[in-house]
Amino acid sequence: MSSGQLVPHRLGPADTVRVGSAGLRVRPARVVLSALGIAIGIAAMVAVIAISSSSQAAFNARLASVGTNLLTVTPGKDFLGKPAPLPESSVGMVERIAPVDSASATGSVDDAHVYRNDHIPQDASGGIGVLATGLDLPTTVGLHLAAGTWLNAAQARYPTVVLGATTAELLGITHPGNRIWLGGQWFTVTGILHKAPLAPELDTSALVGWDAAKRLLGFDGRPTQIYLRSADSKVGQVRDVLAATVNPENPSEVTVSRPSDALTAKQAANNAFTSLLVGIGGIALLVGGVGVANTMVIAVLERRGEIGLRRSLGATRAQIRTQFLTESVLLSTLGGASGAALGAVASAGYAVYQGWQVVIPPWALAVGVGATIAIGAFAGLWPAVRAARLAPREALSSP
Repeated sequence: MSSGQLVPHRLGPADTVRVGSAGLRVRPARVVLSALGIAIGIAAMVAVIAISSSSQAAFNARLASVGTNLLTVTPGKDFLGKPAPLPESSVGMVERIAPVDSASATGSVDDAHVYRNDHIPQDASGGIGVLATGLDLPTTVGLHLAAGTWLNAAQARYPTVVLGATTAELLGITHPGNRIWLGGQWFTVTGILHKAPLAPELDTSALVGWDAAKRLLGFDGRPTQIYLRSADSKVGQVRDVLAATVNPENPSEVTVSRPSDALTAKQAANNAFTSLLVGIGGIALLVGGVGVANTMVIAVLERRGEIGLRRSLGATRAQIRTQFLTESVLLSTLGGASGAALGAVASAGYAVYQGWQVVIPPWALAVGVGATIAIGAFAGLWPAVRAARLAPREALSSP
């Protein structure tokens, strides 16, 4: 090799980044607009995943607090398709099942209606139901009082009532001590319940003592819904024998359900919707990748003179290709990092607003930024190869 022959200088990592970022620094407006498409896609994906994770954590905590060992028994249909009432002794029969820890019941008082006062028209009851209730209902169902106290043995014999959360809102009652017009007479509010996740029917009800309902409201004493808690490991076994225990003669006329199954199904539907949103975010990310590719093609066309000059000064095709590929990757990484940060902040704000634990999976951020790097490399590959193929004379002669 003669002493006058030029030897191409190898670009180190720092030189590669410096040369690759040169094109970004001189066109900041274009860089921002191009990176914005990537940022929106990544922000959408990170936010959806993080919000879903926070929602799942809140759901798990909620399910753990209310338990999955609650079963309910309601009347089924007889062979004529009519409601089959539960026997009056149903609760006592259920309590005889060995793994059952506690059982309680409510009974519908169909002829009683609830009003804020005695001046409200009869047809404006707001759909509030009246339920006779056992005293151990809060323990069995897992109810919590927002205000006041639950019925005790003495109060359950007199015109006193506990309101479900929605019922209290409809009646405009925020604290105990108020009176409401129930079944044609005044009842005193002793307590207001929080919402019941596993028993939403209680939210829109007014609950009165079992004895008071029979004595004052004409209640027939038959339960219309039985709630029971069993040992966690025995839920399936208890469920299998409940119908025959409640109504030995006609077990087919009894309906047994597990309320936590409905919550789980709802969460599964939410997860499916989350997957759809992640897919939409992925589409937005691909659109952003197309924008990066378009930006890089334009950059190659605009900088043909620069490419020709660098080739004339000894830059190899590989170095030109590396320069534009690095520029594309830097552009995508800028959008990805910005989008990941924006998505994390948005999801954290939403979780705090909902009162959830903030959960932002690190893998979501890593996958998001990694995806942008991959898309940037893919989007910039063809423009980089095209730039490398330009002959120095052709590039310098371009306008």
